[in-house]
Amino acid sequence: MLTSCGVIVEYNPFHTGHQYHLMKAREASGADVVIAVMSGNFLQRGEPAIVDKWQRAEAALANGADLVIELPTAYAVQSADYFAEGGVSLLHALGVDSLCFGTDSEEILDYEAFAKFNQTNKAELEQSFQELQGQGLSYPQQMTAVYQKLYPNWPLKDNSPNHILGMSYAKANQEYPEPMTLYPIQRQGAGYHEKGTDNHDYLSATAIREALKENRVEEIKSFVPRETMTALINSSAIDWETAWPLLKYQLISQTVEELGQIYQMTEGIEYRLKEMSIKAQSFDEFVSLVKNKRFTWTRIQRLSTYVLLGIKHSDIEAVRTNPYIRVLGFNTVGKDFLNQQKNDLELPLIVNVNQKNHGLVNLDIKAGQVYDLLTNSQQEQDYRRKPIVID
Repeated sequence: MLTSCGVIVEYNPFHTGHQYHLMKAREASGADVVIAVMSGNFLQRGEPAIVDKWQRAEAALANGADLVIELPTAYAVQSADYFAEGGVSLLHALGVDSLCFGTDSEEILDYEAFAKFNQTNKAELEQSFQELQGQGLSYPQQMTAVYQKLYPNWPLKDNSPNHILGMSYAKANQEYPEPMTLYPIQRQGAGYHEKGTDNHDYLSATAIREALKENRVEEIKSFVPRETMTALINSSAIDWETAWPLLKYQLISQTVEELGQIYQMTEGIEYRLKEMSIKAQSFDEFVSLVKNKRFTWTRIQRLSTYVLLGIKHSDIEAVRTNPYIRVLGFNTVGKDFLNQQKNDLELPLIVNVNQKNHGLVNLDIKAGQVYDLLTNSQQEQDYRRKPIVID
């Protein structure tokens, strides 16, 4: 029997720090196969991926992953808890033994103990969150306040995204009768938000994207593998400014009532989005005009993604009600693992999108079609695309 370790990732883009994570996941877990559950063409912080899911999956398979599964759009463009719920559920559906994740906490913490605390004190935690509603706090700020009160020995800062995701993975994992073993790995090199390229063995994806935006390509060559460099050179680097004309069109052309039907459109924010879309000349200006203490930059980006893709609550519920496993690529070991597990799978396994199964992945297909509009590549993202195979 092949033993397995999962990672939940975005790879925007794949770099040597991710390569290190895959190596440490295999080393820490002793697993025979490493499975990456990876966001598709739109990402957790509410933004389009710099290069498409196929190029990112290929880079992962060439540099340490054995199998890449797509995290559905319905989970990929969500806050930490929903993002984690989606990734963890797919790993459990595949029968994966362990989960390895990076953490930017200053020390390796007992995430399993934290998850058990959450499970034992769920009602009290929910009540504490409810008491903070309407105070103008973002979700990370609410988390910090709640845990400082109920679990004061647990370190938490609302600017530690990997630590917060690690907590969400642990909580989601603990909901299963047989939780996966957790292996937190200390983040190496530049911090998540760092934009500089100096004095680090590993760069953050943020720094790499910033360097590309400013045409400082030479500065990143030693920090990304060949597959990523090729993808970045040969593709149009996509960001929100690329998508801004399409988003602005959606916001201007739809009525306030239509915008109000979009997923997570609350507190009348649709009026402000529509008003500021007319005034703004760029996406950055648009977000700057809209944001306030309650609606953070990231939250506005996610709302913008929901508008761009026309996502409604029913689209999210359809995926949660009818989950699936979508394969993007594998090597020989990954293929052997799928063959080992396939008879025990309780979810549909989608290797090729066709007329029989396309209804399950409708939202991913739409996300791919919109992404193709941004790249202008006329490269089909889902239909007639076979998984990447690396021997």
